[in-house]
Amino acid sequence: MRWSQYFIPTLRENPADAEVISHKLLLRAGIVRQLSAGIYSYLPLGQRIALKVMQILREEMNRIGGQEFYLPALHPAEVWQESGRWSAIGDDMFRLKDRKGADMCLGMTHEEIFTTIARHEIRSYKQLPQVWYQIQIKFRDEPRPKSGLMRLRTFIMKDAYTFDVDRAGLDKAFIDQREAYKKIFTRCGIEFSIVEASSGSMGGSESSEFVAKTDAGEDLIASCANCGYAANLEKATSRLAAIEDEAGPDTPEEFPTPGVRTIDDLTTFPGGAAADRQIKSLVYFATIDGESRPVLALIRGDHQLHEVKFADALGSTAVRPAHPEEIQGLLGASAGSLGGVRAKQIARTTSQKLFIIADLGLKGRRNMTTGANKDDHHIRGVDIERDIEVDQWADLRSVTSGEACPRCDSGTLEVYKAMEIGHIFKLGTKYSESMGATVLTEEGKPVPIVMGSYGIGVERIITAAIEQNYDDDGIIWPKSLAPFDVVVTITNIKDENLRTAGDKLYEDLRRVGLEVLLDDRDERAGVKFKDADLIGIPYRITLGKKITDGVVELFDRRTKQSEDVKLVDVVSRVQQLAVSRA
Repeated sequence: MRWSQYFIPTLRENPADAEVISHKLLLRAGIVRQLSAGIYSYLPLGQRIALKVMQILREEMNRIGGQEFYLPALHPAEVWQESGRWSAIGDDMFRLKDRKGADMCLGMTHEEIFTTIARHEIRSYKQLPQVWYQIQIKFRDEPRPKSGLMRLRTFIMKDAYTFDVDRAGLDKAFIDQREAYKKIFTRCGIEFSIVEASSGSMGGSESSEFVAKTDAGEDLIASCANCGYAANLEKATSRLAAIEDEAGPDTPEEFPTPGVRTIDDLTTFPGGAAADRQIKSLVYFATIDGESRPVLALIRGDHQLHEVKFADALGSTAVRPAHPEEIQGLLGASAGSLGGVRAKQIARTTSQKLFIIADLGLKGRRNMTTGANKDDHHIRGVDIERDIEVDQWADLRSVTSGEACPRCDSGTLEVYKAMEIGHIFKLGTKYSESMGATVLTEEGKPVPIVMGSYGIGVERIITAAIEQNYDDDGIIWPKSLAPFDVVVTITNIKDENLRTAGDKLYEDLRRVGLEVLLDDRDERAGVKFKDADLIGIPYRITLGKKITDGVVELFDRRTKQSEDVKLVDVVSRVQQLAVSRA
């Protein structure tokens, strides 16, 4: 491809609205352009990169027996209603009505559609196992699209699904997919970790998340260098040091706390308590079985509630903090004076049923201090299991750096930023049972098909590759994803000898199977070098004054090392380098 004919609209300056490095470089290198919030167009360079990612996905899926489908993006509501997710998923789903008034949606994932095919076509255990996948556009009405290709409203995903007759088959399929994912990310030049994570609305018994470490990431990962434990903060646990509490009074004591609104306020208030001896009380509304219910969450005063853990523990499809007027109507006090003591009785006076869930870090604690459900008053001497009617105990808090590892005796946790690049789930029979997808076993007994679901975002791979491979001059693409293998730069296009040599070298490189970009623009050499560095092609061959001696310069984008190579040898030299970097 000749640069003079190719559409590569590079930018000299960072766009004002781009914050993370991948977003800046995607725009500056002419790879994508934004159409609307969370909606991007792939330009020619971007399309070449995306196709290379998709080819790697196909090769590794096919290697483990995957069969490629292409399913519709427009779905009737009925299949989502069968699985229960039509009502369970909130505003993230794009919904519409057709001209006849029928409810439809744009697919954010395809479990229901693949299950529909399976239930109509698979009758016997003899037809299993099956590994099906597709590479398709997905839609999500993301509330805060940002960070370039990281958080999108329309995106490309490889989603795979396995179908087995029993759990043992699912276990094998899960391992096969896990190993395939490791190969995919390695081939894409991404440093990754596999961590425990929440299954969220996907459901199922187990999931593993693949993450790439980057400061641009929106996930927080807790890991232990000593034993290798790693988990998303939505799943991570830690070992807390034991706290010995004094016995305290036989019954809780109420005392006035004028002006006290926060945990910190109470730590400095005369007669107050240290943060780790306080109970933080948070009122939420949780959607459970389609109904919004008030929930009081209790955690230690120096801890933070993790809303995903909270929602998972409740089996809720959506949670939100209660509004001030809702809190007042439920417990008769403002947020700074809430507590679990007599909270259920108070809620019942307004005909509301309050559910109380407490963090495991409070289990067995006594002589604690909490709000009195009366403005400007607190209660001391609270024994949680004696004085509060807790309906459920669960791990609700966010772990922090420096806490003890839950898996080994001597490790401590580090919490770092990362971005999700893939996620695999053991769905079990969640969808097959609700949608009636059964097969006959060898004994002739009908059983629900055991399923797994496995997703990778194409844009996520592209973003992670840039976040982990760049410098001050631009992108440094891993060889497997680079839009071209090599750029041939003619320093002076007006020089006939350079043009002739450049054209011949371009054809010679193409003839041996390399993907070549010939920079034949009428631009200064410095401009050409900056553009080549910006778009990140692994190698640059420069034709300049030394061409009269039959010598060209070969530049390695990653190492920034240059070497003089004879023109007659440069094709074989680039071939050798390209293969070694593959």
